[in-house]
Amino acid sequence: MDGGGRFAQSLTSPCPPRAAAEVAPERRRSQRRFPPGTRQLPARSGAIGALERCLNHVSTAIVALNLPRSSGVAASAVIIVGSIVYGTICGDHLPALIARLDDTRNSIGNALGLHITSVALTGQKRLGRDDILTSAGVTDRTSLLFFDVAVARARLESNPWVAEASVQTLYPDRLEISVTEREAFALWQHDGRVFVVSTDGTVLEPYTGERFTNLPFVVGRGAQLQAKEFLALLDRYPEIRNEVRASVLVAERRWNLRMKNGIDVRLPETDVGRAFDELARLNRDEKLLSRDIATIDLRQIDRVTVQLSDEAARAREEAQKAKKPKSKAGSA
Repeated sequence: MDGGGRFAQSLTSPCPPRAAAEVAPERRRSQRRFPPGTRQLPARSGAIGALERCLNHVSTAIVALNLPRSSGVAASAVIIVGSIVYGTICGDHLPALIARLDDTRNSIGNALGLHITSVALTGQKRLGRDDILTSAGVTDRTSLLFFDVAVARARLESNPWVAEASVQTLYPDRLEISVTEREAFALWQHDGRVFVVSTDGTVLEPYTGERFTNLPFVVGRGAQLQAKEFLALLDRYPEIRNEVRASVLVAERRWNLRMKNGIDVRLPETDVGRAFDELARLNRDEKLLSRDIATIDLRQIDRVTVQLSDEAARAREEAQKAKKPKSKAGSA
C-alpha cells in the first residue's frame, strides 16, 4: 500500500503476455474477413446464392489488397450496385423495372415527335389486327425511335400461325408489318388430344370442335410430320379418300386406313402407290370396301388378305354347316 492507504497496483491481474499474443492474431484474422460495417450473408443456392458469394469475395479481396482510402468510393459503388441488383432479383421486381425503363424511353422518343401514329398490316388472314400488334409489342405509347424491328419480328414469328414476318420503320411515325400465315392442314391426334397442324407439322392450336371439322384426320406419333406427303398420295384416289375416317401412322413407319364403315386397311411400308392401285381395282371390280369385312391387308406384294367381320364369320360358318349332307339313319 502507498501512504494514502491505496494499493500500489491493481488487484486485477493483467492477462499474461503469452495469452494476449496468442489471441491477438486470431482477432486480427477475424477482423480481416469483412470490411467494417458489413456482415456475412446467409448461404443460398441458385442465382441469389451466387450473387451473395460474389459480394463476399469482393469485400474480402478489397480488405486483403489493402487499397488506399480513395478506392473505398469505388468499392462502395460496387457494393451498392450489387445490393440493388440483389434486391431487384429477390423481390421479383425485374420485369417491372424493365417495363418502367421502356416507358421512360418511349416517353422521351414521343416527346421528340417520333410517336407511332400509323401501322400498316398486310398478309394476315386468320390473325386479327390486335393479335399482330400485341405479338409485335406495339402499344399506344410505343416510340418509333426505340422500336427494335428485330425483336418485333422474332416475337411475331414465335406465334405458331406466323410462318414469316417483316417489320419496317418509316420515320417519323409510321410502321409497316407484313406476315405470312401458316394454313391449317390436318387434325392430329396424339396421347388422347387433338391439335390443328400445318403442312410442315407445326401445332397451331388445340382442336376445340368449333372449326376445321372438314380437315383430314391423322393419328399417331410423328403423323403430323409425315401427313403432307401421305395425304398428297391419297388424294390421287378420291374414291378411297372419300371413305377414309382417319389415317393412322404405325410405329412411325407405315400407315393404316380406318374407313368410315369400320374396315381397317393395312398398307405396306414402301410402295404405297402400288397398294392403292390394287385397293382401287378391287373396290371397283369387287366392291371390296362395301363388303362385311374387318380388315384388308395389302402389305404383301403377291396377295391380298381379307378378314371377315365377326358377324360375317359366324354367318359363313353357319352356312357351311347347313351345306353338309346329313348321315342316313341306320347306315354303318
